[in-house]
Amino acid sequence: MTNRYETGDQKRRQILGDTHVDHARSAQTDFDEPFQTLITEGAWGTVWASGRISDRERSMLTLALLAALGNFDEIPMHVRATSNTGASREDVLETFQHVAIYAGVPRANHALKLAKKTFAEMDSEDS
Repeated sequence: MTNRYETGDQKRRQILGDTHVDHARSAQTDFDEPFQTLITEGAWGTVWASGRISDRERSMLTLALLAALGNFDEIPMHVRATSNTGASREDVLETFQHVAIYAGVPRANHALKLAKKTFAEMDSEDS
């Protein structure tokens, strides 16, 4: 294991939580291990761990990019992560409003639906 992998694993756990990372690891096979290493080292150990911008800002950028590019499957995961990044619900709304103007209303609308559903699930889990 590289230092970047260890840094990435720590950052991934900080942002997404141990439960998410442990679940992803339990589903890992020899086939997708290289991919898991790539995202742990690249996304989490390099980009997210850089410290050049805050986790809040990176969280908002990630949500905007996911919505703008139509990568909706990861939006709920990153909405949940806002509880660890400091991005507020208002930040999420502003992010998707920005997406509506620059990338299209349908994508922002779908992203907002996913965020509302995810926030409702999070609220019910807290109750």
